[in-house]
Amino acid sequence: MLSEQLTALIPEGFSDLSKVWVFQSSRAFIEKEQKEINEQLYHFYAQWVSHGAPVKGWAKVVFNQFIVVIADDTTDRICGSATDAMMRLMKSLEKQYEVNLFDRLMITFLVKDKPEMLPFNQVGYALEKGYINESTLLFNNSAVTNKKQLFKSWLIPLKESWLGERVL
Repeated sequence: MLSEQLTALIPEGFSDLSKVWVFQSSRAFIEKEQKEINEQLYHFYAQWVSHGAPVKGWAKVVFNQFIVVIADDTTDRICGSATDAMMRLMKSLEKQYEVNLFDRLMITFLVKDKPEMLPFNQVGYALEKGYINESTLLFNNSAVTNKKQLFKSWLIPLKESWLGERVL
């Protein structure tokens, strides 16, 4: 399910080793916001440069709640200033849309085919009450650093994640 949706979204021609960043929003974006954000992301990556050369990049709001950014740096490493430019854009989007894109203490699960967020400290309670279980799929944002991991490791059962080791 997830792989097919991602495959349909991500343009072909990116190496499996392409650098990936996943930014999780503190809330879902409404359709109008997604359109505006996707337009800003397009303008950014269409002009993205590293060491004066264009970066082969792509970015989009995915599943209404995540911003996924890809840069194919397999032939030329992305410089710090190119990464900084992307981070400045993310900070700007945070302010524009009054969201947090850098909160690592919010955990997102796929519940009834919809991303649902839980504060880290409430995961145990959610397990106790049966809201989630060891097979509930977790958006494993921190484990994704390249395109291959995005497809294979982004959405995994709780029991197979770093969090599963702590709460199960």
